[in-house]
Amino acid sequence: MNYDRQYAEYKQSIDTYLANFVDEQKPRTLYEPARYILAAGGKRIRPLLVLLSCEAVGGGKEDAIHAGAALEILHNFTLVHDDIMDHAPSRRGRPTVHKKWDNNVAILAGDALLALAYRALLRTPSSRIREISKVFTEGVVEVCEGQAFDKEFEDDTNVGVADYLRMIQKKTGKMVAAATEIGGLIGNAQPEHLKALRRYGERTGRAFQVQDDLLDITADEEEFGKKIGSDLIEGKKTYLLLMALKNAKGRDRQKLARVFRNGGISKREVKEFRNIYEETGAIRSARQRIAEDIRGAQKDILRLPATEARGMLAWLTDMLLHRTY
Repeated sequence: MNYDRQYAEYKQSIDTYLANFVDEQKPRTLYEPARYILAAGGKRIRPLLVLLSCEAVGGGKEDAIHAGAALEILHNFTLVHDDIMDHAPSRRGRPTVHKKWDNNVAILAGDALLALAYRALLRTPSSRIREISKVFTEGVVEVCEGQAFDKEFEDDTNVGVADYLRMIQKKTGKMVAAATEIGGLIGNAQPEHLKALRRYGERTGRAFQVQDDLLDITADEEEFGKKIGSDLIEGKKTYLLLMALKNAKGRDRQKLARVFRNGGISKREVKEFRNIYEETGAIRSARQRIAEDIRGAQKDILRLPATEARGMLAWLTDMLLHRTY
């Protein structure tokens, strides 16, 4: 099976749904930004997982498209508000909403996206819509908890690797796990299959975030689409920084601790800090953790019936493992 082509077809169906979803015109300052956000593109991983998880347990993707779109709209809601909090000037090569309009418009557009996500979700034709809505709602709550932990970490000098993993499990992992679990519910999965899908999503979401941390310091800048080392420059506490700090000694440890104290480093120091990450084994540890989670995720889905959808889920985790942007 040509999974690349299949992925492109699924992505196109999701893009088309989102392009036609918001048809209201007024108030202009609400719906123009909403359409602008949804037209920004992206990998559409979360909706793809909803569709594939549904098919993997015998359901039809046409029943899952509404929930898949809901997860993507929700994801974009979080990005709009994250960009405001991070003062981010651009995303995916375009001005962020608060830059193109202003903070008030961005906050309101983000709020609208949350409501629109529920509008899409509730179109799902399933007798298990109550369970689906509960998983979705808990996902919203945990994403907010994860973002709150992330903000608290900015002023906390005692953050460790375990704290970070708990944060990304909520901020990133929960919505990926929600996508696979919701897909399974729509497909009317048996309990053991639903558990396997949930575990697959949790591991895949965690691997995806640690891979993001890794790419920020190791990727090709042009291919990655943003400046390498931006996490360090902004003083973000990532898996790599925390693991390096745990293992470092002497002057290297002092330099790493300075990121905590000063809230970041200069661009010219990025290469030096990458070397520290190499020497302390932080980069190796990140790669090992990603590979371990991907292997675990692929074992989880072996508990599902052997279908093309299951094969594509395995392909997807392998693609995420080897992605370069």
